[in-house]
Amino acid sequence: MKILVIGSGGREHALAWKLAQSVKVQKVYVAPGNGGTALAPHLENLDISRPDELADFASANDIALTVVGPEAPLAAGIVNTFRARNLKIFGPTREAAQLESSKDFAKSFMERHGIPTAKYRTFTDAQQAHRYIDEQGAPIVVKADGLAAGKGVVVALTSQQAHDAVDMMLFDNKLGDAGARVVIEEFLEGEEASFIVLVDGKNILPLATSQDHKRLKDGDEGPNTGGMGAFSPAPVVTPALHARILREIIVPTVNGMRKDGIPYSGFLYAGVMIDRDGNPKTLEFNCRMGDPETQPILSRLKSDLAFVLEHAVNGTLDTVELEWDRRIALGVVLASAGYPENPQKGAVITGIPKASENGIVFHAGTRLDKEGKLLTSGGRVLCVVGLADTMRMAQKTAYDMVEAIHFEGVQYRHDIGWRALKPYKTISS
Repeated sequence: MKILVIGSGGREHALAWKLAQSVKVQKVYVAPGNGGTALAPHLENLDISRPDELADFASANDIALTVVGPEAPLAAGIVNTFRARNLKIFGPTREAAQLESSKDFAKSFMERHGIPTAKYRTFTDAQQAHRYIDEQGAPIVVKADGLAAGKGVVVALTSQQAHDAVDMMLFDNKLGDAGARVVIEEFLEGEEASFIVLVDGKNILPLATSQDHKRLKDGDEGPNTGGMGAFSPAPVVTPALHARILREIIVPTVNGMRKDGIPYSGFLYAGVMIDRDGNPKTLEFNCRMGDPETQPILSRLKSDLAFVLEHAVNGTLDTVELEWDRRIALGVVLASAGYPENPQKGAVITGIPKASENGIVFHAGTRLDKEGKLLTSGGRVLCVVGLADTMRMAQKTAYDMVEAIHFEGVQYRHDIGWRALKPYKTISS
């Protein structure tokens, strides 16, 4: 079978890499892909982005299954386009993808179906939003309603930061249509975990748990980013808490979407905040796998992903069980100079180690030039994953690989995994 993966990031490289391992798979196309997918055997990049053109390619080339990586094509309705032409695709429809593409939709959905989340209010009027902030005080969270490429959430530790965020979104229109409406919600304290499942419309198949690091700098300092690293499994999600998250968040979400006439299929990601008493609340939903969580998760998956996704699109996930590598996987993101505000592009990348059973490097913001040189082309450039029997050893494996890689202005955190290694201790560069 031939498979099409849509996207260009580290998540898509990991998906394509894992799918290509299947004995059932002849070839994996990646649209548009990156430098890493261009270099990999059994993978081929496609310079196609429009949904109708991708559907044309899938139809003309006998693509057995299409897998959507990022959120933007889902919000634009690529699944609707493919299904209208009877092409098999794994992902939610435009309507179901509102769980991610509209924060207001997601919050009102959770409120309606009794799914635990932070209290909130939605605003289009800046003055009303400012008054609400003054009433509630800080810390408080300001979110753009729409998709903002990881830049739409401001965790305001002071009221002034919250006011500035509202002005940036509603007055200055710095996020465009995504920020034309804002959701302001209470600040939740605790430890965050990523809970990702596969859904076929009715049946739910959980993936391994994970935890990511969103702040740019060591010790969770600096601005929020798309993610500077992740590890799997997440020790904070105990077996009892795992069952509770499924029972109180995931199952009601899938059942609620079906009751609302919007059956959900695809990857479903719940960002969950766990308070000091062990109570989980939903921070947000993503309608896709997380990045960089995908890289360590799929590094641990021993099952045939193509086989699993076939069952997912056929509505038979209840017949599938997943097998996992018992080892811990830890991924460190290497980012460009200037990330996240103004990432620099065009730096030459050298020293990437070859993949082994203990580690692999996934590409994100990379491209090949005409001479075959590997260059940076985005904010998050690489995700270096190490696997080992303990968190400490997985950390050491990953950072040993990181030290071999070079490009001008590279920046990365030195403490990925610290939450699982309390008391807090960094790894020196």
